[in-house]
Amino acid sequence: MYHLPNSLKDKLQTRIENNSLRTLHVNNVGLDFYSNDYLGLAQSKSVAEKAKMCLENSHDVNGSTGSRLISGTHSLHIEVESELARFHKAESGLLFNSGYDANVGLFSSVLQKNDVLLFDELIHASVRDGIRLSAANSYKFKHNDIYDLETKILRFKQNARQVYISIETVYSMDGDTAPLQDIVNLCEKHGVYLIVDEAHSGGVFGENGSGLVCALGLETKIFARVHTFGKALGCHGAVVLGSEDLRNYLINFSRAFIYTTAIPLHAVATIRAAYESLQEKELLQNLHFRISYFNKVVQKLGLSEKFIKSNSAIHCCMLPGNDRVKNLAQKIQNQGVLVKPILSPTVANGQERLRICLHAFNTKQEIDLLLKIISENI
Repeated sequence: MYHLPNSLKDKLQTRIENNSLRTLHVNNVGLDFYSNDYLGLAQSKSVAEKAKMCLENSHDVNGSTGSRLISGTHSLHIEVESELARFHKAESGLLFNSGYDANVGLFSSVLQKNDVLLFDELIHASVRDGIRLSAANSYKFKHNDIYDLETKILRFKQNARQVYISIETVYSMDGDTAPLQDIVNLCEKHGVYLIVDEAHSGGVFGENGSGLVCALGLETKIFARVHTFGKALGCHGAVVLGSEDLRNYLINFSRAFIYTTAIPLHAVATIRAAYESLQEKELLQNLHFRISYFNKVVQKLGLSEKFIKSNSAIHCCMLPGNDRVKNLAQKIQNQGVLVKPILSPTVANGQERLRICLHAFNTKQEIDLLLKIISENI
């Protein structure tokens, strides 16, 4: 039996001393204010039945049997990629096994030597990992700061072969929304390419949940969009949307796509079924009613200064200090309400927060209870 090297033991010990050690827990029973299942589709019997019927009617393969470039591409992959492109008003789409794979595969292959990538300082870890695997130079800009972004475009553009910008439409740890139209205007002004991660806006914004890009009619202004299915769609996988040339490029050069077993057909069938459920407008209406109600109660209870302003499904109550936010989360959980503390180093030291996810199925009474507990304990 090999023991963990002392250098790695020391890193674990530091996490323990900082009260930031990550551990795994089986899902608890209680009121869900912590999952990304914004529309409740992960627990939808209708989605499960539609996916089952899709597989029974035309596909009888359980495993993918290989990578997409060898034996793993089936007609269902191609059909769903085309359906997703039409739904999101893109020229083409390419499925990846997860949102992490999509971002790593996109950024590591597209970014070339002497390119420059400017990324929002709160960009997701998967984008950062993709950047590290590329040969490009990368620089962060202040969160949602148009002035700082333009300053950096002007600073780095002259010596760059190509400049790319990476943002999220809704930021996963803050819940706030990017000034997308302003950033698109900057990109057009300076001739740079924009890559947008819509993980937390898909299924929440836009007609039938098509995302913020579609909501603003900016589909033709974006070089690449990443939509993931593990949030509002309640399933698994991701798609990179863009031009047909981009799709062909990724098929040829994205190692995260080329050198992995294809996303299995039962996952693809579930993606199709989940997108069919987005036609039920009541789901999105219910979610946005809860978001509006939540913000009204926050204001009524005098909690506005504690919360990051958000019109998305993600709402964050700022409580600096790992101990402090963990203690509040435990008090809430003890009353049967499921929330999660977000600790450093997941967020910067001093930026610890209670992350609350709203869902179409949460009731007004549940929201009242959650916010009452918070107001009584901060």
